Amino acid sequence: MSGRVARVTEVIAGSPISFDEAVKIAFERANKTLRNITGMRIVEQTVMCEAGSVQEYRVRAEVIFVLE
Repeated sequence: MSGRVARVTEVIAGSPISFDEAVKIAFERANKTLRNITGMRIVEQTVMCEAGSVQEYRVRAEVIFVLE
């Protein structure tokens, strides 16, 4: 019998620059410890504000990877 089984784990990452940068940071960090990543789903985007301005862009992402 052949087939694949995937797992999903959640990560949260932040960047002072942009949501795109936060996504890249999330992927790069997950890629250090997880093998066989096949995709990511961005579940939520939020910002941290202070003194009337955006201080950090945050993403909550599900990282999908195939189990060995």
